Amino acid sequence: MGSGQVTEQLDWNGKKVTVAGLGVSGIPAARVLHARGALVTVVNDGDDERSRAQAAELEAEGITVRLGDGATLPTGTELIVTTPGWKPDKPLFAAAAEAGVEIWGDVELAWRLRGPDAAPWLAVTGTNGKTTTVRMLASILEAAGLRTAAVGNIGVSLLDAVLGEETYSDLDVLAVELSSYQLHWAPSVRAHSAAVLNLAPDHLDWHGTMEAYAADKGRIYEGNQVACVYNVADEVTEDLVREADVEEGCRAIGFTLGTPGPSQLGVVEGILVDRAFVANRQKNAQELAEVADVQPPAPHNIANALAAAALARAFGVEAKAVRDGLKAFRPDPHRIELVEEVQGVTYVDDSKATNTHAAEASLAAYDPIVWIAGGLAKGATFDELVQRSAKRLRGAVLIGADRALIREALARHAPEVPVVDLDRTDTGAMSEAVREAARLAAPGDTVLLAPACASMDMFTNYNKRGEAFADAVRALAATGDA
Repeated sequence: MGSGQVTEQLDWNGKKVTVAGLGVSGIPAARVLHARGALVTVVNDGDDERSRAQAAELEAEGITVRLGDGATLPTGTELIVTTPGWKPDKPLFAAAAEAGVEIWGDVELAWRLRGPDAAPWLAVTGTNGKTTTVRMLASILEAAGLRTAAVGNIGVSLLDAVLGEETYSDLDVLAVELSSYQLHWAPSVRAHSAAVLNLAPDHLDWHGTMEAYAADKGRIYEGNQVACVYNVADEVTEDLVREADVEEGCRAIGFTLGTPGPSQLGVVEGILVDRAFVANRQKNAQELAEVADVQPPAPHNIANALAAAALARAFGVEAKAVRDGLKAFRPDPHRIELVEEVQGVTYVDDSKATNTHAAEASLAAYDPIVWIAGGLAKGATFDELVQRSAKRLRGAVLIGADRALIREALARHAPEVPVVDLDRTDTGAMSEAVREAARLAAPGDTVLLAPACASMDMFTNYNKRGEAFADAVRALAATGDA
């Protein structure tokens, strides 16, 4: 359970560092570097009221801020630390490359600032399921009596976690969620063990190609010490393990919803079992938990649980803690969340299913379904999703700006499925969508909000969309009008 490689401590005093971008990672990075004696300049494309207020706070602390020009490299810059959202093709980065200036992300900075007794990282990435898996992992580690925290892209700054903020001091291990953006700018991160849950087209506007996106996800395996955990059903994840340069003795560990082979975790007759971290794995298996211990027991959530269990077992956690941790875990809101049953129809909120891969996983968990979908497609196409899910659909209710793309896919691949197309994008459309879905549904059906699209055409975020759905369902239950 050692902490792995700890980077040589750097002398920041007088070092000219440019921080690219204000916001949740840029501001803490600027403050951390300034406190260590670096000469920090923050550059930001925007020059709005919020940016000016943030800049005034930093300038009062002695940090230089340049608003409205994120393209020009400040004179004398020796290092750039960027926020994850800045695309690799930004002019600032081209200027840095020409000048031979290194670029780090906030995750790379956190890794470099770790102390000699730093807690090791168990890291998770993937197109979908990252946050749930990391939280499951943290629950298992806690059940094992380990001091841990779920950090990273999950919303808790890694800088806070590694720099001994009181909440995160003295930890045994970190459960770390890493996005493809973060991994792109984190060349020297080396996890104890890591998992890539799945890969499907997403964020291609940022990465440029699927190959570049996959390569950035695969960085999570570089230098792993004990286990590279991959998805047996997703060959690309196993390919990434093969391509990774890991420490000698590091093992490839698969997870599968089927019967596991040696060095895999899987499912046998409703039981999650381990054939990787057991003596004589050719013949033996260790029972970890029951499928019923995972809530909700949808197939993709069982896969998340197996990945979390694999990372925990790689860290030496006993089987009982896996069961106890999974039993104690409850998913965040708007992730296949049961809202209510009304007149024999179950209503499920998976507003977090903001892309086709996530929506397909959600649709695979229920049958028959009245599907509420639509929003901002982000360049996605829906033919494969509809083809694979058509047999489960009782009906569909479409909302949002790009709903026509889903309607056309349904017409091509599921012409027999009744479709209600709501020609409105105001927030009140959700109440009408729920009423229409209730009209299409029969007792025993599931009305599933799994939009396969982003929410910003109609709602502030996917949380608000999910809340609108839940409110509409509860209103339906109150009136009995189903």
